[in-house]
Amino acid sequence: MTKEISDPVRRYDAIDKCTGKQKYLGDMHFPGALYARMVRSTIARGKILAIHLPEMPQGYDFVSYKDIPGKNELWMIQKDWKCFAEHDVRYVGETIGLLCGPDKEMLDDLLSQVKIDYEEETPAITIEEGLACKGGAFVGKDNLFCEMTTRSGEDIDKVFARADRVFEETYRTGFQEHVNLEPQSCCATMEQGRYVVYASSQCPFYIRKSIAGLLNLKPEDIDVRQTMTGGAFGAKEHFPDVLAGPCLVACHKLQKPVELVFDRKEETAFTVKRHPSRTTIKTALDKQGNILGMDIDVVYNVGGYLSCSFVVLQRGVFHATGCYRIPATRIHGRGVATNTFPSDAFRGFGAPQTLFAIERHMCHLADMLGVEPLEFKRRYLIRQGDMTNTEGHINERVMLPEMIRQITEASDYERKAREYKPSCGRGIGLSLYNHGGAFTGNGEQVLIKAKCDLHKMADGRVEILCGQTEMGQGFHTAARKIAAHTLGIPFEKIVFENIDTDRVQDSGPTAASRSTQIAGRLIQQAAEQMKPRYDKEEDFTVHVEYQHPEGFPWDQEHWKGDAYIAYGWGAAVVEVEVDPLTYEVKTVGIWVSHDVGHPIDRLILRGQANGGVMQSLGYAAMEVMENKGGKFRQKSLADYIIPCSMDFPMMQTFLVDNPYPYGPYGAKGAGELVFNGADAAFTEAVSKAIGKPICEIPIPPETIEGLMHAQHD
Repeated sequence: MTKEISDPVRRYDAIDKCTGKQKYLGDMHFPGALYARMVRSTIARGKILAIHLPEMPQGYDFVSYKDIPGKNELWMIQKDWKCFAEHDVRYVGETIGLLCGPDKEMLDDLLSQVKIDYEEETPAITIEEGLACKGGAFVGKDNLFCEMTTRSGEDIDKVFARADRVFEETYRTGFQEHVNLEPQSCCATMEQGRYVVYASSQCPFYIRKSIAGLLNLKPEDIDVRQTMTGGAFGAKEHFPDVLAGPCLVACHKLQKPVELVFDRKEETAFTVKRHPSRTTIKTALDKQGNILGMDIDVVYNVGGYLSCSFVVLQRGVFHATGCYRIPATRIHGRGVATNTFPSDAFRGFGAPQTLFAIERHMCHLADMLGVEPLEFKRRYLIRQGDMTNTEGHINERVMLPEMIRQITEASDYERKAREYKPSCGRGIGLSLYNHGGAFTGNGEQVLIKAKCDLHKMADGRVEILCGQTEMGQGFHTAARKIAAHTLGIPFEKIVFENIDTDRVQDSGPTAASRSTQIAGRLIQQAAEQMKPRYDKEEDFTVHVEYQHPEGFPWDQEHWKGDAYIAYGWGAAVVEVEVDPLTYEVKTVGIWVSHDVGHPIDRLILRGQANGGVMQSLGYAAMEVMENKGGKFRQKSLADYIIPCSMDFPMMQTFLVDNPYPYGPYGAKGAGELVFNGADAAFTEAVSKAIGKPICEIPIPPETIEGLMHAQHD
């Protein structure tokens, strides 16, 4: 037990992971198991005319939609994603069937012999093609999976009618690959007459809900057991359903365990990515250059199926004005269907795309008005009590001024911003960002209704029984700290195993920066109830359920009110040098400050900040993921480039202490916030260094070369 909750402890899993002792699903042995290979669509859009299978040796089989006794659907947010394609395909990589057998090499050989006849149709790949219904709409009449509009303040059309001038610009972001260290993996088996699914997953309760209908079962009829999960970043929120469904059907048909483990090529070519985006911001200004209002149009490329994209779009819309108070807004969001691999959850969950857009927009507005960007941004910093773009309010003290002071003093920002002239090859940029903690609107109180048990054993150990998963982010260490600190017992006496849905309470998904803020608070509350009984009783369990704080109204039908009770806040400065011959960018300094309430463990938080900022810089600088004709061109880590330890310097990280009254020991969510802003700071720094506005990321050297040449045309 530490003296102060923030004092670092050694992570419970550190030794086994660092020494290689930790076992993942690919290391496990399932007696009598068959291995599986996915038969996937090779075209982006079309009808399946015939499937030609090779002669199948004894012990090998092909599983398809014809083997599903229930409904051919995976229940994510909706039930639109098919377990197996039936008569048509919507994207390259869609699951058509599963080859199963005892030998992996034989399966690879059989897979190479499968031939499929298609009637190809014209695909829509880009946002523009999707909106134009190229090839004909395949979702509704307009190819829109989802659509929403929020409004705040005065009617936006009236605002623009009296504007002195209007500034409009469009910003784009691309696909991004998760690059979780452990690829996707799953095994479906039967134990004691029940179906059991082992999965590398961040949301085991999602899996059983998603796949139960395939066999006409109830979710509780299936036991899902999380294996040690080597990274996720959102890739293992819904996508494990796409493995678990076919494996379950195959297990049902063949009456043997069926194991499916992706290799790195499959992971890169045939899994979900971050949503590409197009955000157009139109700003009305008065004669003095003051912002009167913003009309914002947000479009995300959803891909072939919806998955969780509507929730991603909501968060993008709700974060579209960033850290700024804008008098009047209209924000129109759309999720467009295309014939690309479906996009899905990724760290930040829709907020990074629109936060990038608003940060670039504020910088370009400042440039147009002849004002230094930070000076301009300071005029509009949102404060406690200010109205949000859903006409809710900021309920907490906003410490952005202190955070700006920390990073500008440490980086010598103001001097450098004055002295680095446009096109001098050096640049420095600053961005501000936030992230709403936990699920949007009424999600926690109406949809999730999190629960948690704490079990005291006769030997004095206490087990945490809630459904939050460990996927490398350190939550199981933080949760142990919360329980131990509250009970006043040694950290080592707290037990928190990987999730088994038969044993633990459903505390909701490990997503949305909610684990510490929501589940951590439940653990603290359960421990507080257990503490007076701890020395008096040998074996007992305490049960707690989430209670939403009073005074935070939300209208789900009209998108009005407090979309989030609390936000995490961030500020970043990035300094760069651009080589005029090679167009390579050298990042020479990174300074960040974050408000995550009161941290549960400073060392874990530092790790989150380091990783999140590096991932954000990779998103802006180098992570090019192109889709041509429905196929991702980058298929391995040889051609999809991510940052390594040599690409960026050690950053300086600051915190401000701003305890959140409804979180454990004052903590708020942190995991997604730390991704949300460094990309914009990096882009602004590069823009200043080359003297050219930049409205799209990523910006590898080839893009910078084009911008610099265009400058002289």
